[in-house]
Order: sequence, then structure tokens, then C-alpha cells
Amino acid sequence: MSYVKDQMARLRHFFPFLSWFPVSSVLLRSDLIAGITGALVLVPKAMAYAQLSGLPVHFGLYVAFVPAILGALWGSSRQLATGPVAIVSLMTAAALTPLAAPLSVEYIELALLLTLMVGIIQFALGALKLGTIVNFVSHPVILGFMNAAAVIIALSQLDMLLGIPKGRSGSFLLDIWEMLGYLQQTHLPTLAMAVFALALMLVLKKIALVSKMSVLIAVVVTIIVSHALDFERNDQGRIDHIADTATRELVSAYAQADKRVRELTANATTQTAQLRATESVDARAAAVLRHQMHLSQLDAADLAAENKDRQRDISRLAFERARASQDGAATLHLAAQVPAGVKTDGHQWRIKKIEEGKLSLVGGGDVVGNIPQGLPALRVPTISLGALLSLLSAAMVIALVAFMESIAMAKALAAKTKQRIDPNQELIGQGVANIGGAFFQSYPACGSFTGSAINLQAGAKTGFAMVFNGLFVVTTLLFLTPYLYHLPKATLGVIILLAVTSLITPKALKHTWQASRTDGMVALTTFVVTLLAAPHLDKGILVGAALAIVLFLYRTMKPRVAQLGRHPDGALRDVLFHPQLPTSENVIALRFDAALYFANASFFEEAVLGAVADKPQLRYLLVVGNGINQMDASGEEVVHHLVERLRDSGVTLVFSGLKKQVLDVMRRTGLFELIGAEHVFPSADQALIAIYRWLGPEGKGELLTPPAPGTRSRTAP
Repeated sequence: MSYVKDQMARLRHFFPFLSWFPVSSVLLRSDLIAGITGALVLVPKAMAYAQLSGLPVHFGLYVAFVPAILGALWGSSRQLATGPVAIVSLMTAAALTPLAAPLSVEYIELALLLTLMVGIIQFALGALKLGTIVNFVSHPVILGFMNAAAVIIALSQLDMLLGIPKGRSGSFLLDIWEMLGYLQQTHLPTLAMAVFALALMLVLKKIALVSKMSVLIAVVVTIIVSHALDFERNDQGRIDHIADTATRELVSAYAQADKRVRELTANATTQTAQLRATESVDARAAAVLRHQMHLSQLDAADLAAENKDRQRDISRLAFERARASQDGAATLHLAAQVPAGVKTDGHQWRIKKIEEGKLSLVGGGDVVGNIPQGLPALRVPTISLGALLSLLSAAMVIALVAFMESIAMAKALAAKTKQRIDPNQELIGQGVANIGGAFFQSYPACGSFTGSAINLQAGAKTGFAMVFNGLFVVTTLLFLTPYLYHLPKATLGVIILLAVTSLITPKALKHTWQASRTDGMVALTTFVVTLLAAPHLDKGILVGAALAIVLFLYRTMKPRVAQLGRHPDGALRDVLFHPQLPTSENVIALRFDAALYFANASFFEEAVLGAVADKPQLRYLLVVGNGINQMDASGEEVVHHLVERLRDSGVTLVFSGLKKQVLDVMRRTGLFELIGAEHVFPSADQALIAIYRWLGPEGKGELLTPPAPGTRSRTAP
């Protein structure tokens, strides 16, 4: 029987979901309801978060499918909902945007590789039981980062809400500032749709009966309105249809450079294949090929950089199209340069895409468009050394931030459900979720606050709720994607905007500042650096974590060292704050309030020697060590030298209140024998009684406990 139990325990260790069984029909019904309820809210948010990550919206649904199910099966929390979240989506975009254009094939490949790296890091940390590593990122750092990220997320949706193209440079704030310079080009139908969606969601949230479904209802309504009003308006044009010569040359230069980049990229690919075949046969020819391939890559990179600047300028151009019968071939005029008497079609057009001399024009609001129908296909991430090195720091930060968000929610759920949470198992669960998701076209996932809260409120009892949630997403991918074509992206922008408002917490920042100026400084620094460094968000959290550690070490380098006097109430108190307390010329009692280790060992030595120098007649120095909970080799070395040095000066070092771990270090190193067992006491009072007994008539008992009325003093005669 015990063998069977051992085997079952081992199986549950590797397959945590086995602990859900046996499952009653009542529990399954509760999980089914919770799963469907959560999915109804999750589907539109998943698409919104994918938009935030710079990926096609259906990738959000992919994240809500495979990672959600795997995270539930291998995690330790039965209510934690794994899926796409705003912070991780933004960090994904921040990591990938400098390396590739959003929505491009290269961008998607890098996203899958990033997901795989995040999953491997999380799984490795969990397997090695290093879940406590997240403690190196303190609460003030996370608080500052979350607030800055929420502000960045909100600002990043302005282009979707206003219909103004936003540039993508090395500075997020600069891009926003430049975009605000084009406010006069706000696409009024897009703004109207955003305001309508926002008002609808806010009103529905106040109606108790439909508050939970407010997002879903708003999505359905705006899809219907978008379709009825023909919100999206697309058309085609040609470069030679542009009337303005300078603009036509700009667009033509972009098209030619884009064509050349494609040719150079294809050429580099061919040369790579030739290089593999030549390397083992002809080293000279291989070297020539390698050089040619490197030149092709450099030329392609230079042209792509130039085209990035051109693309930013082109995306901000607004055109009015004249009727062909009146204006011949040159039908596209800059919005402010329409010749007098020329009639236009009444719409403003922007260039969405340039390919082979043809222009894809958009004259309405941006919609989701075609979503691939069906389940995500198995796709192995493309791995290269360059990409791994470029993504490594971002992957580590995303892995830690995602886990911290997951474990914070899991602990909050456990407090209500009385369930035991294993941080290392949760790391393994998140790692498995991301590793599996990487092979099914997912970007990094983590535990969702919203989804988990809905799970709990809807009565989820086991991880089957997330399994049912994932199956509902499957149904959406298989059958419902055609109905999402006309969903305005402005609606998704509003969903994101409302989702991140809860992350902006000025009261929490103020509370942190009030609790500790140092922690407040860390939170504020993290906030500012994250904003300034955007889109490189990992710099903000790395700087914040480094600053928190440095400030912690600085605080411990100079801990409080109190010279003690006997208070009338019988307690030993710091004479710095109670200068009226009596002290002794023969005895000093010092209390050291910190671990004694390499960072503060010299400070301890200076404090002791300074106290000795102030008392020429000193005979005994008592170190009250109740606050010393650790001693390393540096601390032991300093104490060793102090004992010898003070003994040579006629001063005896006495200790009291030392903890077992400190005494163990002293015994292992021989320091305990050097001090002498007779000079180590359990309490300060016992030590002082012995010291005054040793002093004999010289001791006046200044530091002894005052005798109770009618009793003899414990001072030596």
C-alpha cells in the first residue's frame, strides 16, 4: 500500500493535475461555467493585447489556447488563469521592435523565439528550486515599473484611438511627442468610434446584470456599427497618381529601396546555402562567399534603416483623391494642396502599403480584418546565435516579471481558497506554458489578474476551468473569426486603456514614500527610467533592481551602533536619544543592530575603537549581540583582531545574546576559545553583573538594573 502511495505521489509531482481527481459532476459544472464566463471576457482582451504586442490580433487567441491549458495542468494554483496580459505584451513589443518591423515575418519569428527563451528560463528556475530569486526585485521596483508601464501602455494606444500614425524610433516618448504634432490630422470617425466604445463600456459596467460582459457586448455592438457604417474603407492607387513631385519621389525611393532590400536578402539566403556546400571543399571560395554575404547584409541593413525613416514620413501623409474624370492620372493630392476647382471624393486617404509600384490606400478606420480560421499550426521557432544574444536580457526580465505577476495573483487566490501554493511548481507551470506556446505561435504568457479573478468569482474549483476556457477559444478560432473582421481597432485600444487604469496607483507610490524615503526613491527612479528608456523597458527594471540592492548594501554598511545606558524603567537604552542616562568610565555596553559581514565589518571595528578611545580608563567592553544574526569570515576576522588588540590594551571584550549560528562560526574558527567561555553570556544583564563583580570596588554599578526598594544592590562590594 505504501509503495502505491509513493508511486502516486511521484506521479503527482510530475503531473500536478492528477491531484484534481476524482472530479465530481458538480465540480465539473462549476468549472465549465467559470471557463465559459472567463473566455467571453478573454477573447476580445486577448486580441487587444496582441495588438499591443505588435503581432496580428489572432496571436492573442493563440496565447489564450495552448499556454492557458498547459499553465493550468502544470501549475500549482487551481484558479490561476494563464494567458496574454498587458505588461508582458508591452514588454514583448519593446524587446522586438528594435529588431524587426511589427507584423512582419521576422518579427513573428523573433516573438516565438522569445517565448521559448522565457519558458526555458522559467522552467529552469523552477526545476532548480530558485523561485526565491524574484525576491531580488523588490516591491518598490515592481511598483515603479508597473506604473510607468501602465502610462506607456495608455500612451501607446493614442494612435489607435485618434487614427494618427505613430513613428517607431529609439525613443517612445519622442514618438509620442512627434505624433501629438499631427493632432490636426486626427481621423474623426476613428475618434468617434473610440469615444462611443468607451462610453458604452463605462455605462455597461454600471449595470450589475451585464457588468461582467460589458467588454464583450461593446465588441459586438461596435462590430455591427462598423459594418453598417462601412467604417473600413480601402482602395488601390499607383505611385504615378501622386500629384506632388517631392512626395512622389519619396514614395518611389521607398519602393525602390524596398525592392532592393528584398533582392539583397534573397541573395544573402542563396549565398548562405552556397557557403554550406563550399566550406568543406574550397576554403578560399568560402571566404569570398562569406565576404559577399556580409556585404549584402550590410547593404540591406542600411537601406532598411533609410526606409524606416521614409516610412515614418509617408505614414503621416494625408491625401485627397480627385475624381479621375476631372484630374486624369494624377488623382492623389496632398490634403492641404488640392487645386482650386478640383472636386474630390470627400475622403482622406493614407498610404498603408507600397508594393511593386502599387499603393494600398486606407480612407476609413482601422479594423481587425481577416483572422486566419483554424487552430495554430505546429511551428518550430527559428534559432540563431545573434537573435539569442539580442533577446537574452529581455527574456530574463520578462520571465521574472511574468512570474512575479503570476505568483502575486496565485498567492492572493490561495489566501481566499486556503490552497497551498508552491512557487517553484508555479515557475515550472509557467515555463511549460511558454515552451509549449512557442511551438504553437504564441508570444509570452503569464498569470492574468482579470482572468484569475473571474475564475474565482465564477466558482472555479480546479484547473479544468482553464481547460474549458481554452476549448472555447478553440471554438472561436474554428468558427467565429469571420464575424470579427469589422471589429474596430479603436475598440481594442479602449479595452487596453481601461485594463491598465488599475495599474496606475499614485496612492501606492505615495504610501511607499511615506513608509521609507529610500524605497520611495527606488520606486520613483524605476518609474522615471522606465519612461525615459521606453521602448527598452528592461532597462527600467534592471536599473531599479540594481539601485535597490546598492541602497540596501549602503544601509547595512553603516548600521546602528548604540552605546547603552540603564534607564530608570530597567531597560538598556541608547544614550544618544537619552543623554541623561548614567554611563561608566570602566564599562561600555554597545549594541550592534545588524548582521556582521564584509560590508560593515570595518564600520563595526571603527565603532568599537572609537568608543574605547573616548574612555581612557575602560576595562570592559560589552557587545550586546542580540541583533547579530549572521557572521561571515570578514566579521569573524575583525572580531578576532579586536579581541587581541583590546586585550593588549587592558580591555576585555565580552559578548551577550549571541545567536546559535554566530556561536557556531566562533567555535569552528577558534574565536570562541580566544574570547573565553567565561566572557560569553546569554543576556546583557548577566554579563553586566559578572563585569561589575570582576571590577570589584572600582565598579559602581551604573549599568546594572536598579534594585527594587528594600533590596540590596547587585553591585560588587
